[in-house]
Amino acid sequence: MDIVNYGLIGCGMMGREHIQNINLLPHGRVSVVYDPVADLAQSAATLAEDAHVAETLEALLAHEALDAVVIVSPNFLHVGQLRQIVEARPLPILCEKPLFTDPADRAVLDALFKNYPHPVWVAMEYRYMPPVAALLEQAEHATGGIKMLTIREHRFPFLPKIGDWNRFNAKTGGTLVEKCCHFFDLMRLILKDEPLRVMASAGQSLNHIDERYDGQAPDIWDNGYVIVDFVHGARAMLELCMFAEGSKYQEEISAVGPKGKIEALVPGPGRFWPQALGAAPVPQLIISPRAPKGPLVAEIPVDPTLLAAGDHNGSTFYQHQRFNAVVRGEGAVEVTLTDGAKAVAMGLAAQESARTGQAVTL
Repeated sequence: MDIVNYGLIGCGMMGREHIQNINLLPHGRVSVVYDPVADLAQSAATLAEDAHVAETLEALLAHEALDAVVIVSPNFLHVGQLRQIVEARPLPILCEKPLFTDPADRAVLDALFKNYPHPVWVAMEYRYMPPVAALLEQAEHATGGIKMLTIREHRFPFLPKIGDWNRFNAKTGGTLVEKCCHFFDLMRLILKDEPLRVMASAGQSLNHIDERYDGQAPDIWDNGYVIVDFVHGARAMLELCMFAEGSKYQEEISAVGPKGKIEALVPGPGRFWPQALGAAPVPQLIISPRAPKGPLVAEIPVDPTLLAAGDHNGSTFYQHQRFNAVVRGEGAVEVTLTDGAKAVAMGLAAQESARTGQAVTL
């Protein structure tokens, strides 16, 4: 297969980012799009260089030029759409995180994809941000074996979405699932270990408090701390603040062990950086040995073409590059259904711990 024809389900902001990055692939093109909001679908079709607009998901799956499907719809729709693909036209799938929002759906998906004949990849873009990838590659040597891992995200509030679905836990799974499954995935990946216990404190302090949708007040949280104990003794912590858009770096990841510390500093979307301050920050990797002391700072610049194609520091392109290769028969799935499910399970445990004030054992 020389060219992979993609069908895109969901044409909002993140859907457009997927299209822009597929457009950069030498072996890929978006051939058909679907969104229940007709204007979004038509705009996405134009961005995809005249893709066909399907009026229904059934019509998308019936489109002749279709080799793989990308799901970029609201969280609560993922499971139903996955089922529809499996039952109507089994194809390779890239599904945006979170894989599901209801704990009962894990068993549903396990049964649905048992013996599935095609690759399924869960979109965890943060793995592929160049500074994070550099940390993953060098962490073991720099630390001598990680004992403590901290992930801090200080960022802007949730953006407006069609139908305001991201303002409510019932449709997102809660902030610690919707937003933070990325970070729980990174914890497992960086530590090469499984979580044992989750403790969290979180809440809604500032954002969306005065908003009302059909008379309902948003219940989505905007800040929190999550501590995770891992099976082999390492500890990890997430610090989330969604009213800190003035930060120089959006994500800061640090890993510490007996030999030293390694840090990845990742700026937020360049389009949000004030032009009056000059050029946006460049990602950094910092290695701080215990002996001899003295941090070693390296800039990890991202290709400007990739920066212009989305808000995730080029990671969406690198993810698609790998998925595209798998669909064409090269390589293997790197973010499996199991990875996606475990990240959601950690998020759900964190939601429960913050709600009850009790640690949750996994």
